[in-house]
Amino acid sequence: MSDNVVLSGSGLWTPDYSISNEELVDAYNEYAQWHNQRYSSAISDGTKQAKPLSSAEFVEKASGIKSRYIYCKDGVLDIERMRPNITPRPDNELSHQGEIAVKAAEDALKNANKSAADIDAVIVSCAYTQRAYPAIAIEVQQALGIKGFGFDMLVACSAATFGMHRGYEMVKAGSAKAVLVINPELVSPQINYKDRDSHFIFGDVATATVLENEATASSANMYDILSTKALTQYSNNIRSNFGYMTYATDEEPYAADKLFHQAGRRVFKEVCPLAAAHITEHLASHELSPQDLRRWWLHQANVNMNVLISKRLLGQDATQDEAPIVLDEYANTASAGSIIAFHLHNRDLQVGDYGLICSFGAGYSIGSLLLRKR
Repeated sequence: MSDNVVLSGSGLWTPDYSISNEELVDAYNEYAQWHNQRYSSAISDGTKQAKPLSSAEFVEKASGIKSRYIYCKDGVLDIERMRPNITPRPDNELSHQGEIAVKAAEDALKNANKSAADIDAVIVSCAYTQRAYPAIAIEVQQALGIKGFGFDMLVACSAATFGMHRGYEMVKAGSAKAVLVINPELVSPQINYKDRDSHFIFGDVATATVLENEATASSANMYDILSTKALTQYSNNIRSNFGYMTYATDEEPYAADKLFHQAGRRVFKEVCPLAAAHITEHLASHELSPQDLRRWWLHQANVNMNVLISKRLLGQDATQDEAPIVLDEYANTASAGSIIAFHLHNRDLQVGDYGLICSFGAGYSIGSLLLRKR
């Protein structure tokens, strides 16, 4: 059997609910005004900070985001709650994250012309899993009726590409003929909806991809995976400190530092050149340049980051055709963003066209896959 690996199918699950910038900002501003009035004395004496007001225009200018999808909209816009009101499920029911993972996986399997019997391994790779164990991947494996094995991976916004790297390596090594990589990004429970600078960033979604040996591939739309490239470089500029240790440290488990927070300007300044250099080096290892790419599917965190990275690569602004943007509708969907862009914008490529999937995020971590249309 050949050791060539192909990406034979992708899948996308989109929540039923969405929140516009206007809705989100109206709720935040109402909360901020309540907060400022409630703590006016503490704000005056400097023991508390006032909450600044926001606007839909500020959000779009800062990020390019116009709306976001959300798994559970109830509770998010209620200033007495400011978080999703998700109903817990008993242990004998499919978890919320497992449910959305299954939906994306089924779409990917259909597009890859595969059944559960064809899959040897399941990787659930995302920014957060809703529990430590048993692995969401093993739960999803059971729900889909897949034999073999499964495991979870957490690599923040690079989780999807890093998961695909593991799938690629398993197929390349012959330890699996086909691997299902799933990214159920249920991130809304980790958003601080009381923070003006981050409450608008994320949306929920689930994506999936099928990677397999070319000898077994029968999809009508597939890509050779020519190589993968990964980089990690430690940084504190993007953090989420929620974890089991708070039970022992007696800290507030849902304090602001336990939710998503970042030093946005530092991230922008440091990640953009790092990602551009990473992509350039990956292409150069195949004697290719950015101009040889028909399309690249970048991580969808911030439109200004993507514009700057594309300009560094091309020396000019990239068009929507060259580097599709989907975050205006989906917002930052953690690791799933580049896969959404790929899923929605790849079928028009011609045989022999080169494309590159690249994600970048907390860690810092950067992962890329160089593809060629079959």
